[in-house]
Amino acid sequence: MKDTGQGEGQYLYAIIACTESREFTARGIGERGDVVRTVNFRRLAAVVSDSPNVEYESSRRNMMAHTLVLEEVMQQFDLLPVRFGTIAPHADSITTRLLAPRYGELTELLEQMRGRIELGLKVFWHAGAAFAEVVRDNETIRRMRDALDGRSQTETYYERIRLGEEVEKALAQKRARDEEMILARIRPLVHKTRTNKVVSDRMVVNAAFLADRQNGLQVDDAVQGLNKEFGDRLMFKYFGPVPPYNFVNIVVNWTG
Repeated sequence: MKDTGQGEGQYLYAIIACTESREFTARGIGERGDVVRTVNFRRLAAVVSDSPNVEYESSRRNMMAHTLVLEEVMQQFDLLPVRFGTIAPHADSITTRLLAPRYGELTELLEQMRGRIELGLKVFWHAGAAFAEVVRDNETIRRMRDALDGRSQTETYYERIRLGEEVEKALAQKRARDEEMILARIRPLVHKTRTNKVVSDRMVVNAAFLADRQNGLQVDDAVQGLNKEFGDRLMFKYFGPVPPYNFVNIVVNWTG
């Protein structure tokens, strides 16, 4: 936590539709554990806590404090999550630099999020499963692999490079097919789908879904059905509901 030398500020968690001042039981980010409350303007409110003007590290403790506030708030309100680490210079600036000038934009975004939740899905191939399928299904790769038997790595250096390239290409095609097969089952049940970059060789899907709360059980059932059908080759990590991080990104310029 790096002090910016600018005194006391207001840490922002979310924007909600709320006409009356509220306090929440979750404690604010930082060692002090300040009260989490609202700063209200007309029909909108920012969920905040007092905070020194510091740069909060993305530590597990800080991220958990931020998340616990959002989890409590979203039990009672639809919300627009604010980027982690956002601090207003003072309470008045929340109104003058955020809620008042962006009132229409924020109200419309909240309307878009009304009754909706984010659900997340990450899908992975089981270790070795995809490679085994590629070798089994691709005659060219099998032939190239078999041609390496009994020969030294030095002798076959360039052949191994070409084999690696063929395997990589085949895995990319398999990933695209598997991803589309999975997402095709879920897209009809949700309002929006966002696919994010895969972050490991075994990852097939890294997706977020914006779903109506009333359709949450249908999405749950679809994922369970996929796991039952393809669990021998794919591992499903399904989570939510969570705040709609992937569909809202509130960034504020306090000085511009």
